Amino acid sequence: MKLPRRKFLHLAAGAAALPALSRVAWAQAYPSRPVRIVVTFPAGSTSDTLARPVGQWLSERLGQPFIIDNRPGAGGTIGTEAVVRSPADGYTLLLVSGAHTVNETLYDKLNFNFIRDIAPIAGISRENYVMVINPSFPAKTVPEFVAYAHANPGKINMASAGIGTSSHLAGELFKMMTSINLVHIPYRGSPPALTDLIAGQVQVFFITTAASIGYIRAGTVRALAVTTATRSKTLPDIPTVGEFVPNYEASAVWGLGAPRNTPTEIVNKLNKEVNAAFADPKMNSRLANLGSTPLPGSPADFGKLIAEEIEKWGKVVKSVGIKAD
Repeated sequence: MKLPRRKFLHLAAGAAALPALSRVAWAQAYPSRPVRIVVTFPAGSTSDTLARPVGQWLSERLGQPFIIDNRPGAGGTIGTEAVVRSPADGYTLLLVSGAHTVNETLYDKLNFNFIRDIAPIAGISRENYVMVINPSFPAKTVPEFVAYAHANPGKINMASAGIGTSSHLAGELFKMMTSINLVHIPYRGSPPALTDLIAGQVQVFFITTAASIGYIRAGTVRALAVTTATRSKTLPDIPTVGEFVPNYEASAVWGLGAPRNTPTEIVNKLNKEVNAAFADPKMNSRLANLGSTPLPGSPADFGKLIAEEIEKWGKVVKSVGIKAD
């Protein structure tokens, strides 16, 4: 039987709309089971500290558990690859950290391309770093630290959360701009590095405000300076490194990503809920107490920011000559 042209076109249009309708229905039902947020650094790290309140917020808003899945190792590449290889269904997400913007240049060969294989969902925060030292160290200011380092080359241990992490690059940039010689001691995340700093095994650590604020306030570590261009609202009495080392600035971005080809409807739904958190007084207060600067915006905004950060830190990696083990 030959269908009238008008009826045929009507049926064809209806058939073409079915996939879109099913995607919308899928997004409306999402999530129907628990969601994993893969954190590529250990419990207690900055990534972990930021992922937990965001996971709790999403759980409350969307009615399903958002489970934090810590998968540390190889500078964050192990956990990232696990997400890249996961189904693109919105049930495995990635806590994007500053390390991800460095690894693209740091590693000669990766089994993934971050910009190609991870779909940006939403920015969470921009994190500044704090230059902290063991309280017994014979320096109370950045100039005193630099003078001591010049007088004792190669005798000061600088901790980092791992080779190529943002904390490492913040320290390397400081070394480069002050012409001092510090011995880099990489750890598997911030918590063990901070433990050794407190114990006196290492003397200096560029660590995020989120991971160090409690220790600074307790006097367990001494903060010499923050790494952003302007002073932190959370630590207003602490000077910036740039006040003593002109043009020095270091910070990193955190956010959420998903495997590429994750349905746009799900990405947009998650983006909407993350952005809603920034309007919530309790959530804003929680982020402020961690020294975090919220990063509201669209998935495209976050994607653009990731690309800019990859370019920025790639230049530092190349100029310093850092290589992954």
